[in-house]
Amino acid sequence: MTTSHLASDVAGFALRLGDDALILSQRLCEWVAAAPSIEEDLALANIALDLLGHARTLLSYSGELDGTGRSEDDFAYRRTAAEFRNSLLVELPNGDFAVTIARQLVYSTYSRLLCSGLRNSTDSVLAGIGNRAAIDLEYHTMHAAQWTVRLGRGTAESRHRMQAGLDKVWPYATELFEADDLTERLEADRTATNPARLEGPWEQEMAAVLQDAQLVVPTPAWHATGGRSGLRTQAFGPLLADFQALHQHYPGGTW
Repeated sequence: MTTSHLASDVAGFALRLGDDALILSQRLCEWVAAAPSIEEDLALANIALDLLGHARTLLSYSGELDGTGRSEDDFAYRRTAAEFRNSLLVELPNGDFAVTIARQLVYSTYSRLLCSGLRNSTDSVLAGIGNRAAIDLEYHTMHAAQWTVRLGRGTAESRHRMQAGLDKVWPYATELFEADDLTERLEADRTATNPARLEGPWEQEMAAVLQDAQLVVPTPAWHATGGRSGLRTQAFGPLLADFQALHQHYPGGTW
């Protein structure tokens, strides 16, 4: 693979990861001042800030490599919905608290496994990003797992809602592990672990948490796909409009 082709692939990969972190951060920010307790309000806000930090680094790196020189703000505020490359899971509406926790459990476990693998990347920048992000994601995973067990072992109502949350988000998990030409080239070059190889370890971790929570591993009849190629859910438009509103009203504005 030529150097320019590798740079293009790494830029595309960083864009996917950066968009995942950016959109999920925006979703979690919607909980600020609306979480079940002040402690949880702060916890979700801190997780959102961690993800925003990951997104800024990844999107800046993508713009550096793709030859456009785009900044993190260019990626966040000056793209259409179809230009985003996030997984569909992260743009799902928050639902009630159990849905948010189920989404966090699915995503954080996947992302921690992926970023842990990036520590061994032949791309030194990706290795550094993966190392820092994996530390944050270890906490995010623990937070979601503890809440899953707490709700699963709680009342009949909390157990029902936690199971319903898992059932809702589970069809979107498969997309996280989809392989394509880009991920296979990066794996061959030892730049990144093919996400398809993470599905087995992810399933083992999910099964252990759900067994501890006395919940059932969902068996969805369908699987979401298409987010990496620009397909969006109906929920994405309102999210993006809210996210980009300030920039559109005051283009170029600074604090």
